[in-house]
Amino acid sequence: MTVAEIDPRGRRFDSQGARTGDRFFAGLAVGAGVIILATLAGVALFLLVKAWPAITASSSEIPGGEGLVKYIWPLAFGTLVAAAIAILIAVPAAIAVALFITQIAPPRIAQPLSYVIDLLAAIPSVIYGLWGVAVLGPASVSIQDWLAGHVSWIPFFKGPASATGRTMLVAGLVLAVMILPIITAVARSVFEQTPRKLQEAALALGATRWEMIRMTVLPFGKSAMISASMLGLGRALGETMAVAIVLSVSGDVTFNLISSANPSTIAAHIALDFPESSGVDVNALIAAGLVLFAVTLLINMAARAVINREIRY
Repeated sequence: MTVAEIDPRGRRFDSQGARTGDRFFAGLAVGAGVIILATLAGVALFLLVKAWPAITASSSEIPGGEGLVKYIWPLAFGTLVAAAIAILIAVPAAIAVALFITQIAPPRIAQPLSYVIDLLAAIPSVIYGLWGVAVLGPASVSIQDWLAGHVSWIPFFKGPASATGRTMLVAGLVLAVMILPIITAVARSVFEQTPRKLQEAALALGATRWEMIRMTVLPFGKSAMISASMLGLGRALGETMAVAIVLSVSGDVTFNLISSANPSTIAAHIALDFPESSGVDVNALIAAGLVLFAVTLLINMAARAVINREIRY
């Protein structure tokens, strides 16, 4: 076959027998991948360059006067705590909802429910923040008082409970609701692709509905559940306005989730302080953003490694 020869069906081939269209598409795919990597590297370089004056500045020049590490550490701690609460609540709930929609609920219920869950992703984060501070926070005050009075031996609920409900626990609950539709959508789409023959074979061998789900659906969607969880975690780590509205910030590093003394998150702190900052203060905020960028990148790399290992084995 010669160069760019056309076969009887009108398809163009190159000298190696590959379709010209396929090679063109492969080139586009490679180019898109290179652009993404170049953009990622550009963002990292920009953050590093802009953060360098704060990295090399003396401790007295950094906001708080205690150095860059002590400036960023409470923010990073608050970011990780809020995201951890959101993931611990949202992942089991999202997987349960996805299983209910795909495996248990009749179509007349599953279809409207899936639409409602998907619509949660369309609500702006500011609305979630207002709901958290005006509805969820006040409604949780009595529950947080009970936790402080009955299980204060657990460090997370040591108390005293906040009188306004603007706590890290409420912020984590708001983030959990925000990432719930993301995790549910990914898990639901994969659960629906579980081979029907595997499910029918499990039921034919005498398995109950739950046993069938545990032996076929969940193993089939294991890598998808990990991917969905990491996708939701990325959203929780970078959420800004909802956390900024809900949290009552004191800057303390504490595991107490129900008190009024709460560390802020990196994204919320940058959003609140950036308009009024100048000089090295701006560089310090960008350095905090660099830390958030690195944390998010490391978490996603770890998730990818876990997924690849699951697929391999």
